[in-house]
Amino acid sequence: MDARNAHPGRLAVAAVRAISPYVPGKPIAELERELGIRNIIKLASNENPYGPGPEAQAAMRAALEEIELYPDGSGHALKMALAAHYRIAPERLTLGNGSNDLLVLLAEAFLSPAASGVYSQYGFAIYPLIVQATGATGLEVPALPHASTMPLGHDLDAMVRAVRADTRLVFIANPNNPTGTWANPEALKRCIARLPDHTLAVLDEAYFEYGRTLGCQDALEWIEEFPNLVVLRTFSKAYGLAGARVGFGVSHPEVADVLNRLRPAFNVNSVAQAGAVAVLQNPAHAARAVAATMAELPRVARGLASLGLSVVPSAANFLLVHIGPAAAAVNQRLLAGGVIVRPVVNYGLPEYLRITIGKPEHNDRLLALLPRCLEGTR
Repeated sequence: MDARNAHPGRLAVAAVRAISPYVPGKPIAELERELGIRNIIKLASNENPYGPGPEAQAAMRAALEEIELYPDGSGHALKMALAAHYRIAPERLTLGNGSNDLLVLLAEAFLSPAASGVYSQYGFAIYPLIVQATGATGLEVPALPHASTMPLGHDLDAMVRAVRADTRLVFIANPNNPTGTWANPEALKRCIARLPDHTLAVLDEAYFEYGRTLGCQDALEWIEEFPNLVVLRTFSKAYGLAGARVGFGVSHPEVADVLNRLRPAFNVNSVAQAGAVAVLQNPAHAARAVAATMAELPRVARGLASLGLSVVPSAANFLLVHIGPAAAAVNQRLLAGGVIVRPVVNYGLPEYLRITIGKPEHNDRLLALLPRCLEGTR
């Protein structure tokens, strides 16, 4: 083969070649390189600004003393800690490199070109990507209209109606990213109960700890009732371990067995496992961080509203804010001022910005900078 005419990328599966890669929030270091500025705050990726507690940090440092060894491939200590903390059977557990890893495993295990997956219009961007990667058909369900009581939220009835004979997975994030919207537990439980036996309900509870403060569900209470329910949780948000990458899934033992057959043996590293065990042993630190964030959420929402901005209701640690046609320009001005937020053009929301709730001083800086960034845009 003539190397000058070779196109090895064409050897990839067609469905994978057609994927538009997921673009994460801009890192602080990248903005420093681009603009040469310092004292940057990142309010883009829904991270916990308080981080893990000192016990977790000490446990992760201790794990580095044996970093030359492979981690426990079964994650035994973490599974036992999860089983005790959440009062669930270990055989229902699957560990992941973040809950995103578990979403990929579910798609690989249950989807094929002969199957379909259902997700909401403004659901997490990873859902359509992993469905597409398997060659399955993605069935996007329009979100609730702007005029509804939960604008841009999931239309659960429509999602159930979208299920076909070949549908194997229905993805529901509650609270949802990037909107922050949520469905009440009764409506969500009715939705799961209406799904046929051939369809798994994948309930993404990445923002579970934040949502509980506003009455969102604890779907682990339903796991015995619904054999086709898979609940996903993460240590990246409330527990402050986003950089460690560790999450877990809870499901019927037969579903967990399938996922564990696919799961790479060392997908959760030893440092992450140690940190996750430690934060479960000291949940008070995460509880304080969640309380501080959810106390700031309405204050920031009021500040944004006072600027004439429309804010979508949120039960998570972020707000989706309607800026208008100048959203991209406002985002650039915020970046120049050292504040990173998240454009959501890739979600089909070009007039919105998603803003993570930071520490009070971070939020004060955002609210002080934003009026200047909005000048001349409306």
